[in-house]
Amino acid sequence: MRRTAKAWLVGAVVAVLPALAHAHVGIVSGPSYLNATQEVTFGVGHGCVGFDTYRVHVEIPAGVSSIRPLTSGFGKTSLEKDAAGNITAVIWQKADADLLPADTEYYKLTVRLRVAMPAQAFDTVYFPVHQTCRAPDGNTFVTHWVAKPGDPPLADGGEGEPAAELLVLPARVPGWNKFVIPRALTAAEIAAFFKDAAIVWRGTAAFSSNQLTADLIKTTAGVTVLESLQSNDEIWVKY
Repeated sequence: MRRTAKAWLVGAVVAVLPALAHAHVGIVSGPSYLNATQEVTFGVGHGCVGFDTYRVHVEIPAGVSSIRPLTSGFGKTSLEKDAAGNITAVIWQKADADLLPADTEYYKLTVRLRVAMPAQAFDTVYFPVHQTCRAPDGNTFVTHWVAKPGDPPLADGGEGEPAAELLVLPARVPGWNKFVIPRALTAAEIAAFFKDAAIVWRGTAAFSSNQLTADLIKTTAGVTVLESLQSNDEIWVKY
């Protein structure tokens, strides 16, 4: 990268990272780090057709292990396992007495876990989630948050509700980090994986999710906007 342009841009960075609103059941704790045990939090943004969430069933994909759900005020947890004893799902369920008369609460449900192979850095791991809501009269309504990119359309031609997405990043340290990209990344993927980075450099091309820094990239002589990455590209990222 050009040293003078890099130094000027980094000196001008103002890290403004707005909180994102989550209307569906999604991961709100940020990215995971490959081969590291960490807490992953699912945010339940709303109930179903005006009724309170009663049960949340999270499927555990391959490569995710060391599962330990954290105690929450939502309700008790239970685990599903396969014949080999591997945990395949975590379930939270409210006590009947704690069910609210209407959809008025936002819930956070947390699992300590570890992401390893077959996932690799800069992958997205999908967690299918099944959300059950219950009306005061006992009727239940289920929303299946299971769709993944590339899935075929539903029978009515529409798209399914999206599965919870966990971005997987390589281990990093504060300051500059050097990474080799294992696969091609689109502009949208770059924005997702590096949304909390101050700046990303590949040669003389740069990216930042901070609008001020992005504007500086566009107006700095000799610097272009980083719009894609290819397999084996070497990048420098400042956190």
